[in-house]
Amino acid sequence: MSDLGVSIGEISFFFALATAYALRAAFVGRVRHKRTEADGGSVFVNKATMEMVYWILDPIISFIAALGITPNMVTLASLIPAAGAGVALGFGWFGLGALLAILATFGDIIDGLLARKTGLSSDAGEVVDAAVDRYGEMFFFGGLIYYYRDHDQVLFIVLLAIVGSFMVSYATAKAEAMGVTAPRGAMRRGERAAYLITGAAFTPIASTLFAGSPSLALRELPIILTLTIVAVVSNISVVQRLSAIAAALRERAAAKRSAEPPAFDDEAMVTKPDLPVGTV
Repeated sequence: MSDLGVSIGEISFFFALATAYALRAAFVGRVRHKRTEADGGSVFVNKATMEMVYWILDPIISFIAALGITPNMVTLASLIPAAGAGVALGFGWFGLGALLAILATFGDIIDGLLARKTGLSSDAGEVVDAAVDRYGEMFFFGGLIYYYRDHDQVLFIVLLAIVGSFMVSYATAKAEAMGVTAPRGAMRRGERAAYLITGAAFTPIASTLFAGSPSLALRELPIILTLTIVAVVSNISVVQRLSAIAAALRERAAAKRSAEPPAFDDEAMVTKPDLPVGTV
């Protein structure tokens, strides 16, 4: 199957699932989930989309749990399609890269839900999950770096997107390490993945439509556009997040200072003896 066929197939499948969920929501009701209610969605990935994904994955999670597969197994297994996505993107197979990245992203979602379902959530598991997330994202960007190695302008955008993506994750981790509430902000990992995968999926279509154009930006508009969005918005989000963290830390420090008792002055409390009048 050609890369274009893979692209059309995954896009068609997504719209079929979206239609099925829309009908389900209209006649039965939306699928409520604790995680979506707590997360609340975002500007780029709304709550309805998150509910649809969890609705699709729920029977898969039950099946995996019945097989006795652990969350860490799912987490580590997701590295395989993630690495495959990087290789595919490096060769310009954007449709295949998007498909493999979807599988890796589903694995990232499934492991957390599976951990909650089976009661196997742990701090150690979260560390493994966070590390695999970083590797998976780097595989994706690494493939794009290799593919655009001879195109300086696009390569610069990819590098800027990498900086913004990793700094968003760093800001969240730093807030948690400093004991303050991690700011929300845009372009969290799920949002970045949604944008980049969508851009990759539509790129083979654009390449076919504009095959005769000498402009790379036109032939590969979807992925370049989404990379630009991720690069710009993520770096803006980083500044907002770090500013919010710094403000929260200053506020906490000020509250701590105001709660401290005044300093005790030993010399001021020494009672001097009464001296006769005129004594120096």
